[in-house]
Amino acid sequence: MANYKLSGGCACGNFRYEFNGELAMAAHCHCRDCQKSSGTGSAAVFATNRNNYKFTGKTSSYKFTGDSGNVVERHFCPNCGSPLFSDVEILPDLIFARIASLDEPSHIKPSMHIYCDSSQVWDRPNDHLAKFGKMPT
Repeated sequence: MANYKLSGGCACGNFRYEFNGELAMAAHCHCRDCQKSSGTGSAAVFATNRNNYKFTGKTSSYKFTGDSGNVVERHFCPNCGSPLFSDVEILPDLIFARIASLDEPSHIKPSMHIYCDSSQVWDRPNDHLAKFGKMPT
């Protein structure tokens, strides 16, 4: 697996992060919460070990029950509202960050679509990437 050294943050610069490590996954997520929090049909996310991050600044967050029945906490900038990352109770060692929050988002390319069962008719995945109705095991 490739080792990445990347940085990112919110639109206004209030929150920044650095990441140095391997990816667990990168995907287009079509779950309803990603749709609502992104304002579009899906959110591009990457998952990595939380020990690989260094954070600067504070986030605001909200919690909800995900499709797994476990708690998901979404973090966003309290100033500009940029969605940043999620903590998923069922996968406590990982952080699911928004690819668009990276300074250079082109460095990470999703390899799959997840929660396709929730995809909108106007945003159905139509490419060569693997597609899963829910989260793959």
